[in-house]
Amino acid sequence: MEEKKSLKDKGVKLVAFVGMAGSGKSVAVDYMTENGAPKVYFGGMIYKEMERRGIERTPDGESEKKFREEIRETEGKDWVVRQVIDEVYDLAEAGQRRIVLDGVYSWTEYKILKHEFPGILTFVAVVVDKNLRYKRVAVRPERPFNLDEIKERDRSEIENLEKGGPIAGADYYILNNGTVPDMEERLAEILKGIEW
Repeated sequence: MEEKKSLKDKGVKLVAFVGMAGSGKSVAVDYMTENGAPKVYFGGMIYKEMERRGIERTPDGESEKKFREEIRETEGKDWVVRQVIDEVYDLAEAGQRRIVLDGVYSWTEYKILKHEFPGILTFVAVVVDKNLRYKRVAVRPERPFNLDEIKERDRSEIENLEKGGPIAGADYYILNNGTVPDMEERLAEILKGIEW
């Protein structure tokens, strides 16, 4: 317990990005990693465990979606976030002081992270007008979705994974209706405000 309390004393700061599919979270995370912050990717915990269990990832993302929901049901809604917390402590122990959390999905994860990292964790929600988000998702190079697919994914993430809670509870918001430089400018503003 003493080690966990010392993260704040060590000067560690965390930024967690939340948002719906196609909001621009990955672009925000890339900005952070390009500026030297390592990321802990929630989806990566799922991929690692799928690989460990010999479950193949399908191009449409269905196997990942199914496994993500199953593991939360069988191992608890906090399974992914427990893996993330361990990785944050490992990075901090290795000397990292600025760490990015990519892909908080559920209200359960949000509450656990807030409890685990008081005073050092900032949530940033990346949001975009829905119709623009749908257009962007349709043309993105990695895992594009048609209109029916993105609507179903939204429904599934909100109903099955409680994804709306972390977005509603974010400390800061980036309205990502404009260009990448616009978004990066807003993000830089937020980072300055939290003395990142």
